[in-house]
Amino acid sequence: MSTFAKRERLLLADLLETAGPDAPTLCEGWRTHDLAAHVVVRERRPDAAGGTLIKQLASRLDRVMEEYGAKPYEELIQLIRTGPPRFSPFQLKQVDEAANTVEFYVHTEDVRRAQPDWSPRELDPVFQDALWSRLERAARLMGRGIPTGLVLRRPNGQTTVAHRGTPVVTATGEPSELLLFAYGRQSAAKVELEGEEDAIAKLHETKQLGI
Repeated sequence: MSTFAKRERLLLADLLETAGPDAPTLCEGWRTHDLAAHVVVRERRPDAAGGTLIKQLASRLDRVMEEYGAKPYEELIQLIRTGPPRFSPFQLKQVDEAANTVEFYVHTEDVRRAQPDWSPRELDPVFQDALWSRLERAARLMGRGIPTGLVLRRPNGQTTVAHRGTPVVTATGEPSELLLFAYGRQSAAKVELEGEEDAIAKLHETKQLGI
């Protein structure tokens, strides 16, 4: 049975292939070729991928990204499509699902929503629940540095707190949209914000949402 991570992986590979190597993405400063290199490095070079979080590895990550960025775009897409190397922990279904479902969903939307004619995908309720479960676990990490309080709320009333503080902004939307918002894609996420105008403006402008 196909997992969510596998489905989003293949969708991302197809989108990258269709978009070509120089299309825009929601990742600031990255075209599609850069995004493809990032996905491959994260999965195949764990010795460098940690540079996104660990300052001591940042220079290594830059070097490895430059190396993979020089590879042909078609080769990068094929590496994404075929998945991790044989002995990678990502080969384990449970690890792949836990680590890659959100990663591939977010990057798929990074490609889709950077295009002028995009429209929201129809996602099934089971996938929405899976995204909500992951969002609940990661919300406080995503919102740890923001300048306001932030509550994330589903249309069914379920809530999770991304950041405790005042004034409080409440973001309401489907889990898929709240996830994008929490990962720093505020301008592209379809959510409704309630709270003080100044707080909402700060939340839209902050670059502290996400990892």
